[in-house]
Amino acid sequence: MIDTHMHADARSGEDFEKMFLAGIDTAITCSYYPYKIPHEMILLNHLNRILELDTKRAMEHGLELKVALGIHPTNSNVNPEIIFDELYKWIETDQIVAIGEIGLEDLTDSEISVFERQLDIANETKSKVIIHTPRRNKREVLKRILEIVPQHIEESQAVIDHINPEVVCDAIDSDCMLGLTVQPQKMDEFEAISILDEYGFDRFLLNSDISNKPSDPLSVPKTVRELVRKGYENKEIEKVSSLNAKEFFRL
Repeated sequence: MIDTHMHADARSGEDFEKMFLAGIDTAITCSYYPYKIPHEMILLNHLNRILELDTKRAMEHGLELKVALGIHPTNSNVNPEIIFDELYKWIETDQIVAIGEIGLEDLTDSEISVFERQLDIANETKSKVIIHTPRRNKREVLKRILEIVPQHIEESQAVIDHINPEVVCDAIDSDCMLGLTVQPQKMDEFEAISILDEYGFDRFLLNSDISNKPSDPLSVPKTVRELVRKGYENKEIEKVSSLNAKEFFRL
């Protein structure tokens, strides 16, 4: 199994071990510094910590971490240029599998500017992007994201994450992959399965988004086991448990 979106810097080694023992071989950890920060060097240190430290911590417990780095909308208040320069280096040296997580939260001018610039970098370097959608005003923000993305990159380069039953109909007609986040206060496994039941398994990725917020490191295997229990075909289950992620992120 592959957990396609988590935040390893906020989690313990015990969580990594639980995930590995439950059948998660690979996870993608994304950048997200949960506080407003006064200087871009703090953000750069955060990104380097993910790349250099958290990957090693996870591997000590058997979990292979792939990395996505970028400027989360929460951190769009800093001068982004040094981060953009580093993104080019990380992409060129194959240290990251995507730019992420990026996106919009409050639709501020700075968020939109930073988001669009990162999409342009993805277009220039043919990179994948992991796009955040917020808990609040999700439909309004998702609409703006869907307007912006095709102006900068091919939709097939993007996964729009944290999709739930209320907004899946708004995104399903795009060519983006869609991330289903099974996390307390966001969506449970039964809601995720209801989406798969209605729209099929080809366009979706599963993730836990474990972070500093209430989280369940086993939400992906719990969802997969519930699909097995309900009798879905193995070839369909394999798509959302691993195959879609392997193909999309070229793992």
